[in-house]
Amino acid sequence: MKKLAKIFKSKPTVPVIRLAGVIGGAGRLSGQGLSDASTAPLIEKAFRKKPKAVAIVINSPGGSPTQSALIAARIRRLAEEKDVKVYAFCEDVAASGGYWLATAGDEIYVDKNSIVGSIGVISASFGFQELIKRYGIERRVYTAGEEKSMLDSFQPEDPKDVEKLRALQKVIHENFKEQVKSRRGDKLKGENLFNGDIWVGPQAIENGLVDGIGHVVPKMKEIFGDDVRLPLLTQKKGLFSRFGGVSAANVIADAEDRLHWQRFGL
Repeated sequence: MKKLAKIFKSKPTVPVIRLAGVIGGAGRLSGQGLSDASTAPLIEKAFRKKPKAVAIVINSPGGSPTQSALIAARIRRLAEEKDVKVYAFCEDVAASGGYWLATAGDEIYVDKNSIVGSIGVISASFGFQELIKRYGIERRVYTAGEEKSMLDSFQPEDPKDVEKLRALQKVIHENFKEQVKSRRGDKLKGENLFNGDIWVGPQAIENGLVDGIGHVVPKMKEIFGDDVRLPLLTQKKGLFSRFGGVSAANVIADAEDRLHWQRFGL
């Protein structure tokens, strides 16, 4: 009887959610962007049958702070409802919003070469007012509300607009810091963890942003045994990508997403 019980005993299951791409990224048609809406089915499925644990594998240079917060909050909400531990694994990059996602894990592991951190807020744009002036182009903007055209790229930069933007960034930065502090707590060590700097794997371990070096398959086998099941959950490709279609908007969107990766030499 014991032998039969052992044969029919279910193997431990740890669903693996892969979160790769720019968060809120515009490469939505190619299936590369991450958002709460696109990842919700994966996350809900992972927790559905109360598994032994859930693993999230992250490879993201960041993106939208709101989408980062929503995705991480969904993971934590389900983890607490189901009383399931979450393990986070960082690949090439888990920076900015990517690190926000990593904080959804109860334990965070990295590769020796992973780049993590960038706990800050960035906003970038271009100024085209001199270019359009050179070509005799007249910019016409009509608004109802005097602040509606704030930070217009075709108008000279207004110091008041910059001041307002910095005030907005400060609020988001404080929210980011609170997320990291609430999730990492006493593990955090050292100073200047929230100045937007980045660290490679072993450095991140030293300052307490992550817990150790580890890859998803060997780590999960180490914890749950060699017979652990690791079903992989990934986003479906977008409609255009599946049929090989390309739109001008998608090309531009993917170029913008590349800029996020290039900040980290990737």
